[in-house]
Amino acid sequence: MTHFGPAIVPKDFPELKMLMWNRDCARPMPADEVFALYERNWRFVDRARLTAEETLLIAELTEEFGHGHMLV
Repeated sequence: MTHFGPAIVPKDFPELKMLMWNRDCARPMPADEVFALYERNWRFVDRARLTAEETLLIAELTEEFGHGHMLV
């Protein structure tokens, strides 16, 4: 599991929060669901706005759930 834990609070990550436009971004989400959300919606992520912490989160999720690959 990532050092972020099994559940992730989307409001803590700016680009993830943006992807949560139709959900409660304060509700913790399972890490595998967060990875799937990033993967499905990567085209909407502004990579220039990713914080160092969010970049690390994405890298850890990609390693854990994508086996090192994000299908984007």
